[in-house]
Amino acid sequence: MWQAIVFGFLGGVLAANGYPHFTRGITKKRYPGAFGNGPVPNLIAGWALLVIAAVLFYFAHVGLHPAWSLGPAAVGVLLMGLFHAGPGAFGRPEPPHAPQPRTGRE
Repeated sequence: MWQAIVFGFLGGVLAANGYPHFTRGITKKRYPGAFGNGPVPNLIAGWALLVIAAVLFYFAHVGLHPAWSLGPAAVGVLLMGLFHAGPGAFGRPEPPHAPQPRTGRE
């Protein structure tokens, strides 16, 4: 039971954190990340977080304990969403010397 709670929560946190990195990467937009702010590092980081979240959900045994794994997952998604909406990634401005990405419309 504890496994479903812990892995469900961690899976929710990682999935919610991986989604904005992955979407910013595939749309070629800069986004603050641990491995760089460019699209490619964010795409790779987002993809890795989503894969790890899927593995955690697998080990949470969602089919056997749906409430005990999906409830904590929802809490993890909410907490990560509040982090991103508040002091998280969007709260840090880009450094003034950061190069701007090319959009292909120039």
